[in-house]
Amino acid sequence: MKKNIILKTLTLAIGLIAYSSTFAQCDTIASLCEKNMNTEYISDGQNYRALLLDDEIAEFNMTLYGGSTYRFAACSGLADGNLIFSVFDKERNLLFTNKDYSNAPHWDFKITSTVDCIIEANLDPNSLASGCAVLLVGFKQ
Repeated sequence: MKKNIILKTLTLAIGLIAYSSTFAQCDTIASLCEKNMNTEYISDGQNYRALLLDDEIAEFNMTLYGGSTYRFAACSGLADGNLIFSVFDKERNLLFTNKDYSNAPHWDFKITSTVDCIIEANLDPNSLASGCAVLLVGFKQ
């Protein structure tokens, strides 16, 4: 009985440590990704993060407002170009993918009319098998 309690406590402790280290990894990647946001852009204040394994895809929903210019910065790992991101409208029509541009770590979008978007992010299978995906979104001042 005592052995079961110790085993459960140990398992819980290991799980909490692993969970904490995952967030620490994402914080590090987010800090590195910020270099792709210059002072012209103000953060939208959201945290778009996901832990991806193998061929998993993270999905983020957002509204982009007409008359604005946005910058998306997408990172995973310690080098640029590891994260593929694609922007779709609500009907899943592809509007943009950085895959067509050598997995560019950031891209600017000038939005003429308000659109609800779905952003999908996945790891480049040639670069990483797992990792934290970070998407930063900013709008031009």
